Amino acid sequence: MANNIQAIRGMHDVLPDQTPLWQTTEQILREVLGCYGYSEIRLPIVEKTELFKRSIGEVTDIVEKEMYTFEDRNGDSLTLRPEGTAGCLRACLEHGLLHNQTHRLWYYGPMYRHERPQKGRYRQFIQLGVETYGMSGPDIDAELIVIMDRLWKKLGIRDKVRLELNSLGTVAERLVYRETLVDYFQNHLDSLDEDSLRRLKTNPLRILDTKNPAMQEVVANAPELMTYLGEDSLTHFTTLTATLDDLGISYTINPRLVRGLDYYSKTVFEWVTDELGSQGTVCAGGRYDSLIEQLGGKPNFAVGFAMGIERLLALLENSETLQLNSTVDVYMIRVGDLAEKVGFRFAEEIRNELPGLKLQVNCEGGSIKSQFKKADKSGALYAIILGEDEINRGVVSIKSLRNTQDQQQTLSQAQTCEYLKLAFNKS
Repeated sequence: MANNIQAIRGMHDVLPDQTPLWQTTEQILREVLGCYGYSEIRLPIVEKTELFKRSIGEVTDIVEKEMYTFEDRNGDSLTLRPEGTAGCLRACLEHGLLHNQTHRLWYYGPMYRHERPQKGRYRQFIQLGVETYGMSGPDIDAELIVIMDRLWKKLGIRDKVRLELNSLGTVAERLVYRETLVDYFQNHLDSLDEDSLRRLKTNPLRILDTKNPAMQEVVANAPELMTYLGEDSLTHFTTLTATLDDLGISYTINPRLVRGLDYYSKTVFEWVTDELGSQGTVCAGGRYDSLIEQLGGKPNFAVGFAMGIERLLALLENSETLQLNSTVDVYMIRVGDLAEKVGFRFAEEIRNELPGLKLQVNCEGGSIKSQFKKADKSGALYAIILGEDEINRGVVSIKSLRNTQDQQQTLSQAQTCEYLKLAFNKS
């Protein structure tokens, strides 16, 4: 007998009892972004490999080790997207959206990286991305942070996350700092681990972001990038922090906060938590003006952030603040052949009258006792009972499944629709 086929390691199923939390969270994300005038863009999951080599860089862990890359039948090299920023920017350039325009965009969907799976980090993971184009000032940087602050509050987890900020300055300022940083670490080679020795040649700023406890002292004593920033970069950053101060949004300036990709400049930020172990970054973003030119566009401005939904949901798992969307509002119990026929028709009439109502009809028959068990298991708030006696009298019975104080009622079909409208606030 053949073994059952299982899901690919690191690519997990979301089962029906888990989807209400996903759906509620996704609904809140859409509502919050809508409040700020952001528009959804839907992007391909597969892109040309060259897009990520050019944007992320060929000498990076993502491109060298983590991407799912393959040749199609035409011999073209294609890649399952490891992140969304490059694809979003590619779409905007391809369709001429950046010419003398500003845009506030968001996207949502699966990304793919071949990493060692662990809680909060998967090979297929769902990500929300928010990108803005054409705005150079710190006010749009602040708006992105304000959006996240409002989202945390709406989800009821503002007390579980904290904001960390830094500025990476311009490319020119960072090049000067890079030389100083390399000189410093060259004098402390015996304190560097294997990853840091490799990064010293490719991306030395990433050494500052090491999670190795043995390296914390050498990193803490490293030169700080902020001292190498020019007047424009400093003004941009201080204006941003003043805006956050005015709005009452707390933050910590973290001089060791960097991004893993070279195209970032000026503002970078992370929302972090202490409740998820090593996977403590829930949301990360920053300004990436130079990426537009890297992908062939004219000089322009861009800033955005990305958030892993699995990590967010891990924070929400034990939350009692969210009212989860129910799968079923009303369960219809049908007893007898005639009831099964009439009940199907009546269920459609109810759906016509109350389009938003979630009504599930019992199928496969069964005793009234077994059908009540199914109704209770469905999570429905009410059961409609229809049997031969009710049909002969032209009525239905309706019973609350969650409030034992409510008495079972006998109503006409028209009265039943009005009753449900009031019960579920359906106009």
